[in-house]
Amino acid sequence: MAKTPTIAPAASPFWAAHVHADRRPFLLARNRIVAALRAWFAAHDFVEVDTGALQVSPGNETHLHAFATTLAGPDGASSRLYLRASPEFACKKLLAAGERRIVEFAKVFRNRERGALHHPEFTLVEWYRAAEPYESLMADCAAILARAAEAAGTKTLTFRGRTADAFAEPERLSVADAFARFADIDLLATLPGGEPDREDLARAARAAGIRVGDDDRWGDIFSRVLVEKIESNLGMGRPTILDRYPAPQAALARPAPDRRIAERFELYACGVELANGFGELTDPIEQRRRLEAEMAEKERIYGERYPIDEDFLAALAAMPQACGIALGLDRLVMLATGAARIEQVLWNPL
Repeated sequence: MAKTPTIAPAASPFWAAHVHADRRPFLLARNRIVAALRAWFAAHDFVEVDTGALQVSPGNETHLHAFATTLAGPDGASSRLYLRASPEFACKKLLAAGERRIVEFAKVFRNRERGALHHPEFTLVEWYRAAEPYESLMADCAAILARAAEAAGTKTLTFRGRTADAFAEPERLSVADAFARFADIDLLATLPGGEPDREDLARAARAAGIRVGDDDRWGDIFSRVLVEKIESNLGMGRPTILDRYPAPQAALARPAPDRRIAERFELYACGVELANGFGELTDPIEQRRRLEAEMAEKERIYGERYPIDEDFLAALAAMPQACGIALGLDRLVMLATGAARIEQVLWNPL
């Protein structure tokens, strides 16, 4: 007689008492961290804002995937809306309206993202400083890491056996220097005149042991080198600010004096990306060109594109020079508490 196969029981839901008991210390630490960050922003004259989750465009990054819905009007007419992937466009409209320092603890939504560090719904802490250099954001990052660790009762950020001193001054490393140090690639040489040389980067990547597909473009190769050779080395012992991104990888940032690079940086700790900061682009013509290029690439790869928020481009013409950054709150809580998966620090994981 054939043996009936054993079916493993489903994992217990997050609301099971024993599961919640295991997660509760992380969640209470999350609350303390949020309170500490709100106090820090208030002490530095930031106005906390609360922008809408429904937007006409979720954002226009090539590899960003959104949740779509339909708005039905009283007259029966309908229109497509999206759950925001970021509060960026809405926050920049508020800068155009006259706000100068703003912060939002924003629920955001991204499709096709699931893993130890990814969840379809998560929280970004996004803040902006008008008429201030983007280096100001780097100082903010150092202060926020320290405040988060202090609220969690630790001095050390941890993830998968890696550690970083939350109170240490972050290392500032250019992307070009990181490519040279960890992959032996002269990245800027693959951007002659500011234009990406796909073949040159492909040769250098293959020499570094990176697989390159025949249909990979410069940006695809860049991302693969970053993931396979560089990210795991960042934020070890102390946080790292990976600064001066190549201009083709900074669609929303203003260019640096060297037109091959832009005012964009990312914050890393324990090999984990925590934040993405910019000196903001305020030229609506150039911004439209970049967003349309991103959507053309998205359509090439995924067969879809998202609308461009015309109201955002109109507001951009009135927006002052500013810098802005988005920090993944859930990841910060994970590193400050030693959590292994993002679901451990979410009150209501999906």
